[in-house]
Amino acid sequence: MTAANPTWTLLAVDDEPNILAALRRLFRATGWRILTAGHAEEALAMLAVETVDAVLSDMRMPGMDGVQLLERVSQGWPRTARLLLTGQADLGSTIAAINRGRLHRYIVKPWNDAELVLTLRQVAQGQQLEAEKQALERLTRHQNDELKALNAGLEARVALRTEELAGANDRLKRNYLTSIKAFTALIELRGSAQVGHARQVADLTRRIAQVMTLDAGAVHDLPIAALLHDIGHIGLSDAVLARPVNRLDRDELQRYRLHPILGEQALLASDDMQGVAPLIRAHHERWDGHGFPDGLRGAAIPVGARILAVADVFEDLRSGRIDGLALSPLDARRAVLAGRGSQFDPTVVDAFASLFSAAPPKPTVSTLRLRTADLRAGQTLTQDFVSAEGVLLLSAGQRLSDDLIGRIRAFERKHGLALMLSVQVSPETRR
Repeated sequence: MTAANPTWTLLAVDDEPNILAALRRLFRATGWRILTAGHAEEALAMLAVETVDAVLSDMRMPGMDGVQLLERVSQGWPRTARLLLTGQADLGSTIAAINRGRLHRYIVKPWNDAELVLTLRQVAQGQQLEAEKQALERLTRHQNDELKALNAGLEARVALRTEELAGANDRLKRNYLTSIKAFTALIELRGSAQVGHARQVADLTRRIAQVMTLDAGAVHDLPIAALLHDIGHIGLSDAVLARPVNRLDRDELQRYRLHPILGEQALLASDDMQGVAPLIRAHHERWDGHGFPDGLRGAAIPVGARILAVADVFEDLRSGRIDGLALSPLDARRAVLAGRGSQFDPTVVDAFASLFSAAPPKPTVSTLRLRTADLRAGQTLTQDFVSAEGVLLLSAGQRLSDDLIGRIRAFERKHGLALMLSVQVSPETRR
C-alpha cells in the first residue's frame, strides 16, 4: 500500500477460534491491520465503529451465515470488499450470491495459503487502483472547470492545460494496461509453460483484428480480454494447470471447463470490464456449437471471442498446453487451418492465415536495440521488458525519464545482466 493508504484493514469472521488464529498468522507478514469476529453480529458491531476495507467470512456459522452477513455488509458498507470462505458443497449458493452482487470473490476450503494471500492482495490493489482512478477523475473535473473559467485571451494557457490533461489520461490508460499485464504475468508464474502466453495471445488477436478491419466498437475490449482471458485459472489447482488439457481426467476436465465462467465472475464488480467479461466467457466456444461453457454456435459467439479463440489455440499448440507436445509454428498453423468452419469462424481463420502469407509490414517508427548506457530520456519502449522469471517490469509505450533509466541500470548491475531494450528513437534523443 502507498503512503496515501498506509493501513489496509481486513475483518475475518469465523466461529472457530483456531481458524481465526490461522488467518492472523497467515496475514501477519503482510503489514495489514487484521480484525477478527467470532460471529456475524460481532462483525456488524465492529463495522459500525471501525474502518474496514474487506470482510472475509466463513460460509457456515450459527445464526446469520456468511452470505447473509456479506449481504448486510453490501447494504451498509458498499465500498467494503466481500469475500467468502466456502466448501465444495456450498458452491451453488455461493455462485448465486455472486450473481446477485453480494460477493466479490469466494475461496474454496481448504484454501492454499499463497493463493489466499494473493487473492486478498489483488482485492487491496484493486481498491487502491480504483481510489487512484477516482482521484484522477476528480482532478480532471477540477482542471476542466478551471479551463471553462479562462477567457478567450488565454488561448495559449488553454492549449497547454489541454495538453497536460491529455498526458494525464494517456498515463492513466498506460498504467491501467501495465497493471493488467503485470497481474497476468503473476498469474502465469504458477506454471512456467504459461509464462508470456497472455501477451502472445494479445499480440496475435491485435494482428488478426487489424486484418479483418472491424469497426472500433467490435474490438474495443479485445486487447484487455486477450490479456485476461485465463484469469479464471486462479480457481484451478496447480495439478490441473500443470497437465496438458487432453490428459486431464473427467473430474479435472470438468473443473477446467469452469475457468471461462470463473473469469467472467471475477470481473463482475468492475464497471470497466463489462465488455471484457463476455469475451472471456466465450473464448472456448466453437463455431459448430460444440464448445463450452454455453454451446454457442456461429455468429452467436461475440466476434472478439472468435478472434481470441484462434489466437489462444495457436499459442496453446505451440506451447504444448493442449496435449503435451509443443508444435512448430508451421504445424500449429496447419492445426488451426484444419479447424476452419468447425472449431473456428472461417473469416477469422482466413485473416489468421493471411498474416503468414503477406510480407511483413514496414516499420512506421525508427526502432533500435540499445544498451542501457545508450538510453536517453524521452525515448519510448517499443516492446515489453520482462524478467527472466516472466515478471513484467516495464510495458511497451513507457516513456523513459532520467530517473527510470537510473532504475533500469541499477537493476542491471544488481543482477549482473547485460540488457538490451527496444526503443523508439527520434533525432533529438539520438544525441
